[in-house]
Amino acid sequence: MKIGELAQQSGLSASRIRFYEAQGLIPKVERLGNGYRRYPPQVLQSLHIIQLAQQAGFSLEELKALLPDNATGEFKEEELVTALTRKVEQIEAMQAHLAQSKAHLLATIENVRTRPEGMSCGANADRMLEKLKLRDGSSENS
Repeated sequence: MKIGELAQQSGLSASRIRFYEAQGLIPKVERLGNGYRRYPPQVLQSLHIIQLAQQAGFSLEELKALLPDNATGEFKEEELVTALTRKVEQIEAMQAHLAQSKAHLLATIENVRTRPEGMSCGANADRMLEKLKLRDGSSENS
């Protein structure tokens, strides 16, 4: 299929498809006599994999392990499993970090709301910063 048809079916721009080709994510294709690229139907599958992987946070370099080998058209199963497992571990680490950040923000909100009667905003900020220093200092000593 021509690049325009591939772009329409994949939802990607022709320039994006050419970029993926230049990066080696999809196989380089021969040009017809009129200069048009002619892509095999399997490239559409690769483009869908690229889109899904990018949505999951894979870099272009990481994507190379997810795609079928350009020469054989076969998936590199071990590399695929390794890359997917590593990405799951990265996501879990990010989730843990986000949960910790959320807990800190919720605690800060609660500290702002429970300002002692008559305490100024500036004094409350100092009080909250002192609590943060104590909490951070105690977690480092644990």
